[in-house]
Amino acid sequence: MDIDKIFKVPRLPTSSKRKMPDNPTPEMLKKMRLDAPSNGGSKVPESSSAPRRQSRRATVEDGDDTMVDTSFAPGNDADYFAEEDEEGRFYGGGLTSEQKQILSIFESAEGEGTTEDPEGISITGIRRTLLKFERAVNKNQDQRSKYPDDPSKFIDSEADLDSALKSLLSLAQSPVLAYPELVRSGSVSLLIGLLSHENADIVIDVVDVIHELTDEDVGNELEDEEEQQEAQVALKTLIEALLENSILELLVDNLSRLNETEESDRQGVFHILGVFENMLGFNPDLSLILVSKTKMMNWLLNRVQSKTHDENRGYSAELLSILLQNNAVNRQDFAKKDGVEIALNVLSQFRRRDPVDADETEFMENLFDALCSALAEPEVKFFFLASEGVDLMLLMMREKLQSKSRAIKTLDYAMSGAAGTVICANFVEVFGLKTLFAAFMGKGSKKSKSNTPTATSEDTSHILGIISSLFSNTPSDSPDRIRLLAKFVENNYEKADKLLEVRENAHNRLKVVDAEIEAEKKETLADGGEIESEDEDMFYLRRLEGGLFTLQTVDYILAWVVMEDDGIRGHVTQMLERKNQSLKDFVSTLQIYRDNLDADTQGNDAATDHSPEDGALSQKEILQHLIDFLHECS
Repeated sequence: MDIDKIFKVPRLPTSSKRKMPDNPTPEMLKKMRLDAPSNGGSKVPESSSAPRRQSRRATVEDGDDTMVDTSFAPGNDADYFAEEDEEGRFYGGGLTSEQKQILSIFESAEGEGTTEDPEGISITGIRRTLLKFERAVNKNQDQRSKYPDDPSKFIDSEADLDSALKSLLSLAQSPVLAYPELVRSGSVSLLIGLLSHENADIVIDVVDVIHELTDEDVGNELEDEEEQQEAQVALKTLIEALLENSILELLVDNLSRLNETEESDRQGVFHILGVFENMLGFNPDLSLILVSKTKMMNWLLNRVQSKTHDENRGYSAELLSILLQNNAVNRQDFAKKDGVEIALNVLSQFRRRDPVDADETEFMENLFDALCSALAEPEVKFFFLASEGVDLMLLMMREKLQSKSRAIKTLDYAMSGAAGTVICANFVEVFGLKTLFAAFMGKGSKKSKSNTPTATSEDTSHILGIISSLFSNTPSDSPDRIRLLAKFVENNYEKADKLLEVRENAHNRLKVVDAEIEAEKKETLADGGEIESEDEDMFYLRRLEGGLFTLQTVDYILAWVVMEDDGIRGHVTQMLERKNQSLKDFVSTLQIYRDNLDADTQGNDAATDHSPEDGALSQKEILQHLIDFLHECS
């Protein structure tokens, strides 16, 4: 189907507010003790409803509450005598009076800057917030223009502007009300204008606000589906207004301005990348604009080459894979800017070692995904060949580290389709068949300290794709073709037996899916419904995922080998007869493959109906020839 979904890097904390330590330090206690006013003994409030505390002495006189000695309170608990319930039982808070005062100060500090409850946000409050923001912007601009060389004159206005920007974060809690007003009032233009502010800290504040306002989860917390739709409409209005003010170009310009050695700037870069991801998630078509009208591609390619790994390097690889996922123009631009060469150079480090942690693993996978996306374009395949991509992928397969599976997938994409013919020839030339079939059979290399387990289901699927491409793209009667067929003859046809084993597993999985689909069809018809063409398409896609795609690829390969080698044909026929099957079973699978070839949405372009090039047959024509041959053999 489509290229594997990209993993998301963990988000950085959106708030830079410092955390209060778990316990006050001795220095803090000492300071608070010196600053705090003297506090006398705690008085117990009089209560007529509470029973009097009786003395241990035998006397009928009531004790005087004011004479109670509080010095024995456990731990000098300030509330030991002050707190009581309705029945007169006393409980202490466990804190001395000084500790209570310290806690009160910290609680007050934590309460500063908290936003209002979303339910309390009104249009009046939103307009007041925007007006405050507008005044702060104008005042700061005025002060900076009057005293450009005297920061002491405009530092206060800059602090007010910083506060006003942070107050805009609360607007994300009420997008339906706030976003249209944000656009109507002209505050969007003011916000975007601040991306050119002389103070980088103000720019980072603006980026934080835009990142929060464009978050993909905006409105998802609303329970009413209609309100969620209204929130999405409001988000669309805001994004369109941001785009009209050239936000993409300004954000890319600030990437080179920020210094990632500083923590605040590093988070600013992270949030800029987050804004791009938010917008691309809302409208994937913006990927073309981002690449064509800015220097984003250059920045990303430079950033992934960093020697040290961090969150922004990983995020850059993820964004790169997103930009290449469904856009042919971006893929070609990637290749023209030496993207293939850069990606292969960065990935080469994983030939000898595994990623050190999950973040670096995700970084590696995103780079491989970007490379696979680019290889969907015929032009990119030639860049891959020129950069010795085949050699690197084979080395990774032999080392059997985490990069092995991704290397197999990359070769599958590189060798597929008519444009993969030259890569298939190069693959055989550099002795790739031995490495390929060793992985297919699950055999470990002699250099390996331990045998490698059998290939995973995903690996097997891509290995079958490579073998299928070799049969489609290798000329008949050529030395490469003979070497390929010889692999199925050696060791008493063990490769053919392995194919039959994979076929049986795929067939069993498909029977389960077919039974589920048939039951759903009967239930739909019993309820008076109809099976429409869209339903049939969905059923076909489910069958592909449930084993049909693997079955089609295996039968395609088996049809080729039984047609070209009599010995293999006799062996395969004998093995099928043991399970009451025959070559006719291949026919039905290949017919479904042929009939649905144009509708097949596999990411591998080997499943498309290629136009003949230099007299070569299209994929449909090849399938028809194989079907005709199998009919003759039956």
